[in-house]
Amino acid sequence: MASKAMDLIYWKDTERTGLVLTGLVVGLLSLFQLSIITVASTVSLGVMCFTISVRIYYQVLYILSWGDGEHPFKSYLEMDITFGGDEADHFMQKAIVMTLSAVDALKNLFFVRNLFDSLKLLTLLYLVTYLGGLCNGLTLLIIGIIALFSLPLFYRQRQEQVDSYISRIQACLDNIKDFVHRLAQGGGPPVDPTPGGAKPKIQ
Repeated sequence: MASKAMDLIYWKDTERTGLVLTGLVVGLLSLFQLSIITVASTVSLGVMCFTISVRIYYQVLYILSWGDGEHPFKSYLEMDITFGGDEADHFMQKAIVMTLSAVDALKNLFFVRNLFDSLKLLTLLYLVTYLGGLCNGLTLLIIGIIALFSLPLFYRQRQEQVDSYISRIQACLDNIKDFVHRLAQGGGPPVDPTPGGAKPKIQ
C-alpha cells in the first residue's frame, strides 16, 4: 500500500497520478460552492453509475459469447487491504507513541519548559493568524495536495541544487539563533568551546 502511494507521488504512472490529483483538486474546489455531503454523495453516485454500467456491459458481452465473463474489477476486489494481528498491533503501538510524543511536546511548549522554544511557537502562531486572514483551511489543503504531488518529484530531479540552498538557509538560521542566544545571555561574546577557555599567549 505504501509503495503504491509513493508511485503516485513520484508519477510512476502518469495517467493514474494525473487522474488522482485532478480528482482531489476538483473535489476540494467544489467544496467552495457545495457542502461536503453534496460533494461526497455526487461523487459516489458517479462512481456507482460507472462501475454498474461497466459490470453490465461485461455481462452482456459474456452472454453474447464475446467475452470470457471475467469480472472487470477483479484486481480491485482481490486487493488485500487487511492487516495481520502483529502488523495491526505494530501500527497501533506506533500511533499511540506518536500521539503521546506530540502531547508531551505541546505540554513542554505551552508550559514553557524552554523559553526559546516557546517563543518560537508564539511567533509561529502569530504568523498563522495573518495566514488565516488571507486564506482558509480548504485553500491550504489544496495547496498542500498540489505540493505533495509536485515537491518530491522536483526534489528528486534537483536534489543537489535544493540541498545547496537548504544548507545556506540552515547556516543563516544557525547564525540568527546564535545571535539571539548571545543576546539572551547578556550580549557577551560567544562562549569559547575549548576546555578552561582561551589560554593567554606566552610571548
